[in-house]
Amino acid sequence: MSTQGFVVETSGLTKSFGDRMAVANVDLQVPRGAAFGYLGPNGAGKTTLIRMLLGLTQATAGTMRLLGRPVPEERAAALARVGAIVEEPRFHAHLTGRENLTIVAAAREREAHGRIDGALARVGLSQRADERVKRYSLGMRQRLGVARSLLADPELLILDEPTNGLDPAGIHEFRDMIRGFVTEGRTVLLSSHLLDEVEKICDEVAIVDQGKVVAHGPIAELAAGAKQTILIATSDDEQALGIFSEHRAVASVAAESAGIRVTLGEDVGQAADDLSRRLVHAGLAIRRFEPARVSLEQRFLEITSRLEEAA
Repeated sequence: MSTQGFVVETSGLTKSFGDRMAVANVDLQVPRGAAFGYLGPNGAGKTTLIRMLLGLTQATAGTMRLLGRPVPEERAAALARVGAIVEEPRFHAHLTGRENLTIVAAAREREAHGRIDGALARVGLSQRADERVKRYSLGMRQRLGVARSLLADPELLILDEPTNGLDPAGIHEFRDMIRGFVTEGRTVLLSSHLLDEVEKICDEVAIVDQGKVVAHGPIAELAAGAKQTILIATSDDEQALGIFSEHRAVASVAAESAGIRVTLGEDVGQAADDLSRRLVHAGLAIRRFEPARVSLEQRFLEITSRLEEAA
């Protein structure tokens, strides 16, 4: 596998349906050998972008490249090393999981047949491979969809909401599977509306809202751009809430089971010192005073709330 450049590149990518713009001027670069999250709420245009990348719908404007090849001009050559799930994977319900993969392998190169058993094992379906798909749960069909994607020995896996239908244990196994693909040198482009799962699986992310990419980069860098948050617990949290709510540097306060989450809007270092002094002056014992880990969800909410205010 090649180790250079980007596996997905788009420039000004746009898709309109009449007066509705589903994807709006998207510039995207997905680095090779990473798990990349395309993150946004349902209806944000995630599936439409994937369908354009795969040549399943035509772009209104802009350009795309997959594995260095222009799409749709060299679509067949590009997709030869791409595996994908778009929306809920569909199969012949009266056939077994193995038989469905055999049909798919027949349309690919000869080596694809030899990958069937390994693909089934990789997604945890070896024991159920000879059951008819109509007996499969939605989660099992999702797994079979990933197995089908592996038959191409893909450099790039494009997975659209792949954890739909999985129980918590299945989601955990899926997370490990994705990281295993990346360890092998593959790239995974994962679309999802589940911020927590994207944060646990992906290295980089593009946050999309109403068809537009509103943030793009490594998760750690995006989270670092959020407002500073401190977790504080005292001997009298109710009194502490009053102290915090009156401080000019405090953007918001929220009581939680672990204490009080205080978000600072300015002069972070000085404000934190001042808050601790005020608590001591009020005679409160400080039991916890530490920076809180900023989640991708917090950052997403900050970004989208600013967009709503600007609208």
